[in-house]
Amino acid sequence: MSLQLSLHSGIKNTSFSTKSLVLNNHKPEGAAILVLPRNSFYSDSHSFGLQRSHSCCFTSPVARKCLPASNSWESDQAEENSIMPPQEIKENGFDVVKILKGANSVIPHVVLASTVLALVYPPSFTWFTTRYYAPALGFLMFAVGVNTDEKDFIKAFKKPAAILAGYAGQFVVKPILGYLFGTIAVTAFNLPTSLSAGIMLVSCVSGAQLSSYATFLTDPQMAPLSIVMTSLSTATAVFVTPTLSLLLIGKKLPVDVVGMMSSIVQIVVAPITLGLLLNRFFPWICNVIRPLLPPLSVFVTALCVGSPLAINIDSVMSPFGVTILLLITGFHLSSFVAGYFFSGLAFSKAPDVKPLQRTISYETGMQSSLLALALANRFFQDPLVAVPPAFSVVIMSLMGFSMVMIWANKRKEVPV
Repeated sequence: MSLQLSLHSGIKNTSFSTKSLVLNNHKPEGAAILVLPRNSFYSDSHSFGLQRSHSCCFTSPVARKCLPASNSWESDQAEENSIMPPQEIKENGFDVVKILKGANSVIPHVVLASTVLALVYPPSFTWFTTRYYAPALGFLMFAVGVNTDEKDFIKAFKKPAAILAGYAGQFVVKPILGYLFGTIAVTAFNLPTSLSAGIMLVSCVSGAQLSSYATFLTDPQMAPLSIVMTSLSTATAVFVTPTLSLLLIGKKLPVDVVGMMSSIVQIVVAPITLGLLLNRFFPWICNVIRPLLPPLSVFVTALCVGSPLAINIDSVMSPFGVTILLLITGFHLSSFVAGYFFSGLAFSKAPDVKPLQRTISYETGMQSSLLALALANRFFQDPLVAVPPAFSVVIMSLMGFSMVMIWANKRKEVPV
């Protein structure tokens, strides 16, 4: 609301700011309050005017617009809300999405704390065994479904180019980087080939469900697109992962097709469908449980990070630990950067290029390290193969949710 105040005076361009001026020093029932805007200024004129309003109108040259006293607070509130993004405004109650996104500033610190705790006192996480992973990730997907509309998924399927780009990031860009860092591990650092195989194995698996949750925290409107990308890569991983492992590692891994399809239903399809149905037919239930989702989601994320590290603590603390940490960090960092950079080139003319870049960056940089860990423990006799996947779970989560915190905070900044 930008209003101008003009008085015939020797003082020109003198700035002042006030919210309202009560005429005659009192405010009886129905009295008029003259609302003056912030950043008003004097100029060389004979009268002052106020912008058009829905309230009463005066034809006096002294004041052209005034508001009833009962509406003064509403007008100020409307003025303050006018500078806020539309998605941040909610007429009644609290903004659930804003509350969920409030977890951005907490998750990276909680993930870091769970990492330290898992290293210092592994029994704090060893009780959270692999059988709890699917329900835990399913809960995160349920939280996304509760706060998503089915129309968002319909819109996601109308972006085949973006889906293809995310798929290419998962199964083209990432395996190339995995092969590069796996080769560096052997040639530059003289590490055992089993550790190199572990790095390459991480690059062969599908996208992580945590990437969809990270996308939801940063760009909620892109969460359905991320879910479609992750589901597609997971569904086709039953064929792609064994093929890539044969090409990169030289060993074709027998992946359980039925088991992987069952995992997709348990972790992705069923929880999201349940959340969508609740949101559509029982909104009052969603209103009750929504305030509980942020702290529970943070807790579940911490468990999913700390548990693999604690369970594989012996392998993690091996003499090669520091070198593997550096290599895995470089692998994930280059994957995040490559996903962001190449998607920016591919969708440079798209109106939503920045959200797309962030979404595809998450998809490329975050993968199902838990699946790689399970494959390493099941199909490789050397326990060192499981070390890179165990590191990957922690590094992927730390880097991913740190980016959530940075990008989400930048999106909240409102230009002055």
